[in-house]
Amino acid sequence: MSKKPLNLPPAAGVAAGVAIGAVAVGSSCVQLVHTRAGIARVKGIRGEHGEKIRVLQQGGVYQSATYVGERRFEPVFAYYRAFDAMFDAEPVLRAASGHGVERVLMLGGGGYAYPKHALTQHAGLVMDVVEIDPAVTRLARRWFFLDELERLAGERLRSITANARGYLTRAVAEGLRYGAIVNDCFSGSEPVRSLATVEALCQAKVCLRPGGLYFANVVSAGGGENIDFLRDAAATAATVFAHVHVVPCEDAEFGGEDNYLLIATDGDYGFEGELPLPREFYGAVLTD
Repeated sequence: MSKKPLNLPPAAGVAAGVAIGAVAVGSSCVQLVHTRAGIARVKGIRGEHGEKIRVLQQGGVYQSATYVGERRFEPVFAYYRAFDAMFDAEPVLRAASGHGVERVLMLGGGGYAYPKHALTQHAGLVMDVVEIDPAVTRLARRWFFLDELERLAGERLRSITANARGYLTRAVAEGLRYGAIVNDCFSGSEPVRSLATVEALCQAKVCLRPGGLYFANVVSAGGGENIDFLRDAAATAATVFAHVHVVPCEDAEFGGEDNYLLIATDGDYGFEGELPLPREFYGAVLTD
């Protein structure tokens, strides 16, 4: 797959913001939007170096973010950047199976932060993005540059309005196959448990090409002290896939909780910064 980034046009539009440190101490509210999960706020803030950032806030947490201006296709959050591990693994994947990461399924569109980055940096990539709420997709077009991404990517981006678990069932039935699957689904600050069960991961595995990779963004609770869901998700993934990896994605500027990248695969890879996973780390196996 070509990794040549696209030539991007100049930015259009600017949002005002107020300085933030580890948490926002002020902001300008751009828009209030009714969604399935309640009221979402689009706000303009500033990063630690004064850069203009637009965030989607819902359920007391930042669900998505975008830089405003020339950097609008760059990922703001550390865990977005961590998803690029799929491309770091691509040489090993190609050597072992004869294919790379040409097609990606993303569960949870939100502000389309990672699709913006991936599709503009990898000119041959195709992405299917599943978002349950059409109001969120409209919001992404209006405030998070999804409209521009759609023009740039064309048929390489397919936006699908569906329940993520329901889409996996459909994808299995239709024989769809992906080089990587990314799960970034949340209900406010809570993970979507139905996507972390043995049954859901079995569906995901069927939808992966040989050596393909499953990624999930998993967030701590209790100010970083509680990683029970991560431990349970890792134990569950280990019953379905040959290898499980956990990579911490520290983002002190934007999150009171810690993000972890859970990677499950039958391929033999190593990932920079991954944690050792002794047997006692694994929690309970989740089922439907």
